Amino acid sequence: MEIQILDKTFVPYLSALEIDAEVQRLAKDLLNDYKNEVPVFLVVLNGAFIFAADLMKQYTSAAEISFIKMASYNGTETTGNVTELLGLDIDLTNKHVVIVEDIVDTGNTIAALYNLVNRFKVKSINTATLFFKPEAYKQTIDIKYTGFSIENKFIVGYGLDYNKQGRNLGEVYQIK
Repeated sequence: MEIQILDKTFVPYLSALEIDAEVQRLAKDLLNDYKNEVPVFLVVLNGAFIFAADLMKQYTSAAEISFIKMASYNGTETTGNVTELLGLDIDLTNKHVVIVEDIVDTGNTIAALYNLVNRFKVKSINTATLFFKPEAYKQTIDIKYTGFSIENKFIVGYGLDYNKQGRNLGEVYQIK
């Protein structure tokens, strides 16, 4: 069933069951890789908050969680600029850091975050994203934990918004 958000029409893309299965798989991969460590999950707000909450429910080992807010979108288009709106409130020195993103497209936000995190002497840094757009990706940083590789089309729901609306949808919709 199509939905309308402001001036755009969206069609169903991924169901809640498909999303849940992918979140569980990512959590298992993270648990396996960090089984003897206490990673810091650095959640990128606002978009990743639902993904991060579900991921953390499935991540059953010790972990720290912190949040950072970055902005790079205006409507359906990336601006090309990344702005830090809410900074780090945790010392990342000598820790394993996993950046938790809702979606990676150009990779500009990831590059900015890697630059920020690398100011600390971290043990490691990786990215976990639910959605990855390989066609749009312009960086060389490896995205180790990827849920869905998707076309370079705009999506909404499960934390992702269109002009501040649609984050609360339990399924993901693609622009028509």
